Amino acid sequence: MFVPTKVFFTKGVGKHREKLESFELALRNAGIAGFNIVPVSSILPPGCKIISREEGLKLLKPGQIVFCVMAMNQTNEPNRLIAASIGCAVPSDPRNHGYLSEHHSFGETEQKAGDYAEDLAASMLASTLGIEFDPNTAYDEREEVYKASGKILKTRSITQSAIGDKNGLWTSVVAAAVLLP
Repeated sequence: MFVPTKVFFTKGVGKHREKLESFELALRNAGIAGFNIVPVSSILPPGCKIISREEGLKLLKPGQIVFCVMAMNQTNEPNRLIAASIGCAVPSDPRNHGYLSEHHSFGETEQKAGDYAEDLAASMLASTLGIEFDPNTAYDEREEVYKASGKILKTRSITQSAIGDKNGLWTSVVAAAVLLP
């Protein structure tokens, strides 16, 4: 049984005339192109330690199968704003699992996409922990409710945004939470 004990976050951008190569360059920029990536859903295992990208990459070998939650977006439309974001919500009680969310958007700034992904992860965790909140209120208001509950330790996000190449090359963005043993 594989239950991750560590996670690191990374992001990247790539541009190329070929869509697939653009994606490869984004993975390369994120430092994870040399691995066999297996996408997984949104659970951050109990007690999973957040480590730096540098520390995480040192634990991997080329060709290794790597599980991750990944957000990705692509465009070949000149000047189109794209973003890919991963949100993370960690519970205060290390015996509980947290949440990772992925968000892919067009026309959102890096800040807006990151806030949305963070809100999504926090909302999923809050509903699991029984924290009552109004989903129709602004994230800032809900964040105060989450913090006041004492049940959510921290939230964060990592986002990569880019503007589509002015000459129509494919532009790809990725953000990932890489889960390690």
